[in-house]
Amino acid sequence: MPETPLDHALTYLKSHRTEHLAEVQDFLRIPSVSALSQHKADVAQAASWLASRLKDAGFENARIDATPGNPVVVASSAIRPDRPTVLVYGHYDVQPVDPVSSWNHDPFEPTVENNILYARGASDDKGQVFMQLIAAEAWQKQNALPVNLKFLFEGEEEIGSVHLSQYIREHQAELAADLAVISDTPMYAEGYPAICYGLRGMASMEIAVQGPYQDLHSGVYGGAVMNPAHALAHLIDSLHDASGRVNVAGFYDEVDPLGDEEREAFRRLPFSEKQYQEGVRTPALFGEEGYTVLERIWARPTLEVNGMWSGFTGEGQKTIVPASAHAKITCRLVPHQDPRHVLDAVEAHVKSHLPPGVTLTVKRGEGAPGSITPLDHPAVKAAEKAIESVYHTEASYIRMGGSIPVVVDFQEVLHMPTLLLGFALPDENFHAPNEHFHLENFYRGAETVATLWQYLGDAHV
Repeated sequence: MPETPLDHALTYLKSHRTEHLAEVQDFLRIPSVSALSQHKADVAQAASWLASRLKDAGFENARIDATPGNPVVVASSAIRPDRPTVLVYGHYDVQPVDPVSSWNHDPFEPTVENNILYARGASDDKGQVFMQLIAAEAWQKQNALPVNLKFLFEGEEEIGSVHLSQYIREHQAELAADLAVISDTPMYAEGYPAICYGLRGMASMEIAVQGPYQDLHSGVYGGAVMNPAHALAHLIDSLHDASGRVNVAGFYDEVDPLGDEEREAFRRLPFSEKQYQEGVRTPALFGEEGYTVLERIWARPTLEVNGMWSGFTGEGQKTIVPASAHAKITCRLVPHQDPRHVLDAVEAHVKSHLPPGVTLTVKRGEGAPGSITPLDHPAVKAAEKAIESVYHTEASYIRMGGSIPVVVDFQEVLHMPTLLLGFALPDENFHAPNEHFHLENFYRGAETVATLWQYLGDAHV
């Protein structure tokens, strides 16, 4: 059987592994730490390196766009209307390396040991960005890209993507695509390459309970005025029932039930509640009844108290009735929950449960919806086939309990779904000393992405 263009792309990747390893090490040597002002020139150097390398890969229109902060690197292939368009996102900035003494090697002198690449940014996210780049290059070398590709790489992800949302809003037409693909997530575990198809959103607020005009002597006034700390404790206790379910009217109104296919996909994953409990060193696990741990942290909404404070907390005794008490609250939201509706419901709840003798102030914070790409979406099916083709194992389907802000922008501004297809392992020390990336997954990840482009082109997403 004659070789196909995909065969040629994969052969290119396999035959250039030595060169690609040397190049990604050059990329990793640039200390592009966005959080530290002394590295601003290094961040700019990393952007320049990436734009130049995109041009070498055949994307001659690669350029660096300034923002009020660190630059954005963009590029695209020739756009053919009969092909689906994919927007590839990643970031070239990295976390600080402190404490340096905990590293076994210089964090910016990439080192390979036992087929593992050690360096800051190896897995988060420079290694995976370069993996995406060489997957595209493998097709460009034969002028046979089966999809239209656009690249969007930022230099501020590790400091909250401060200016990216505005950039996306100002460049909507240029960034328009049928699908976004991000490789900045982990596999489920070694041997379990994963498609992440859902993220939770966020809604936050701060509440303040005000009592007397100032702290009062508890011997003189205690028992005659409502203690704001007691009132706050009553409010916090009212937010959940004894089984862990959020006890706020309307909180679950927009929550879609988990489908049988999803629950079965979660059950197939190797997971030990005992090991999970031991990992967090807690005497027992707790959560909403009727759901497994993975279902609770990936696909159910939560309401958490992140902080509480009131009165005297110093050494010794100060016998007072405090004047006020405060709490910070966040809700993790599942797809289709509206952050505004959730905050409305929580605010109505705390106001209706406020004891007499105190007043309440509610300060709303930020909110962002969750996101989901249906399991039957052609992009998910294409990724499944690509993983099976390269790894010779079934793809795992996972969600993530956290949030990725850029996914919300893709969803709300560019109106496109996002496929999260990362190849790092969960224990590769992102943000910690001795960050690393298993080279087997670096190479296989590039081959999987190159294969994904073929299957997406075939499916015409």
